[in-house]
Amino acid sequence: MDRSVVFEPALYDRAKAFIAACTEAKVRVGVAESCTGGLLAALLTEVPGAAEVFDLGVVSYAYSAKEQILGVPHSVLEQVGAVSEPVARAMVEGILSHSSVDLAAGITGIAGPSGGGEEKPIGTVWIAAGRRGKSITTRKFQFGNPGRSQVRLKSVTSALEMLEQLL
Repeated sequence: MDRSVVFEPALYDRAKAFIAACTEAKVRVGVAESCTGGLLAALLTEVPGAAEVFDLGVVSYAYSAKEQILGVPHSVLEQVGAVSEPVARAMVEGILSHSSVDLAAGITGIAGPSGGGEEKPIGTVWIAAGRRGKSITTRKFQFGNPGRSQVRLKSVTSALEMLEQLL
């Protein structure tokens, strides 16, 4: 029985089922991550056989990486900041336009323990998910401040759920 050495069994099992469903449907997946630092890519690639469907993961923590690698407009970052719906959407658009993936997710947020403010408190996360040729779905999450690791794990779980719904 395959079990992840990194992730809780229930989350690993969901990832394993998602990878199997993508393999069956011949759907390739890519992710663009900021506050999760590659955790979603790590979860998906923890599954044996993920190479059949997982194409790429981009960790774009800095504004410059979001701009240069994913094509997030500088003006958007300056106007609304990285933790925003337009940036999460642009991250997905960047993955879809710079690769051959069919399905993509983008995650940007404030995991803490610092960095939050009144308008965007710690635990604010925007997630976008899209499928090539279809509209991109975005959701704002307010996870509160249960600790950095928990905000990141809740973000990954939510992004996986959004990807599952698009599959």
